[in-house]
This record gives sequence, structure tokens and C-alpha cells, in this order.
Amino acid sequence: MPVPAIIPIAHEPDYRTDTIGRYADGQFLASVTYAFPDGYTVGDDWEEHKRLYVVLHRFDHEGRHVDSDIWYAGTQAEQRQLPAGDGSVMARAEARMTALLDGLPEREYGDIAIRPFRLTVDGVLFGLVIERHDDGNVDGEDGEDGEGEGEDDRAELHPDRLGFYAPWDGQYDT
Repeated sequence: MPVPAIIPIAHEPDYRTDTIGRYADGQFLASVTYAFPDGYTVGDDWEEHKRLYVVLHRFDHEGRHVDSDIWYAGTQAEQRQLPAGDGSVMARAEARMTALLDGLPEREYGDIAIRPFRLTVDGVLFGLVIERHDDGNVDGEDGEDGEGEGEDDRAELHPDRLGFYAPWDGQYDT
């Protein structure tokens, strides 16, 4: 089944999609997520390269990407050095997330439906990207716009690593 033009994402309270919904100007998708820069190969220093981001993507009412607020909170190594308290990486990230969400007028958590989009910040891919499951190719990643065997059959939320598939009911795999 081909990827639809607009992909539903189900709101799941207290889990990975608990900070998605609608607000006065459209829809939003927010998360606190760790990510490695594209191309990084995990080594002994992985904690220095694993970055925590606060992400707020905004969409119009028809699901078109409008803008994103992507904020770097710190590294996994910094979080390990100061795991608790107001100065910890996670505490700063949670405070930033609260402020971003509080800034959305008439915010209501719930299901959304958005169009694929992509952007790169700090060498990290962010977005809802169409992919082919059979070859693992991210559309456009190899400079061939996803050409190859098979057809696009999933959408992956990067860097959160949530995969959306047929029957396109908003449910995801991690």
C-alpha cells in the first residue's frame, strides 16, 4: 500500500506521542529526543556525541510543515555528570518543552495528520521522511531520490525512530 499524502499520527498519552495535537494555528508535534549526528559511528566516546534535543514542529490545519523550534539541551555525558536537579540536561529540556507547549494558544492534545517533511539541524535529520522498507533507503538519501527496487511503503519520524505503516491508522512501531 503506497504512503498517503497525509499521514495520521495517533495521540498516545504517557508514551511517545503524548505531546502532539492541535492549537489555534494548526497542528503540532513535540518531543524530547536523543540523536546522534548523521554519519556518526558509535565508539567509546558515544556519550559525548549523543545529543538531547527539544523539538516542536508546527503544521497548518492541512498538515503542511510551517516551522520547527529545535533546541539542543546537552549530551548524554553531561546528563550522566549531573543526573538530577534544575541544572541537569533533562531538567533543562523538560523546562524548555513546557515553555514551548505553553506558548501554543488553544492547545489540545490529540491525533494529528501531517505531510512528510525534512530538515537538518546540527547534522541531525529531523522530520517525517518517506522510506522504502525493502532496502532501508531514505528517500533522497543516496542522491537518487529513493530510486531502486520496491516502492515507498513507510514514513519514519526522525530522530525519534517511530515508523508508520499501512494500514495508516496512526499507530507506530519503534
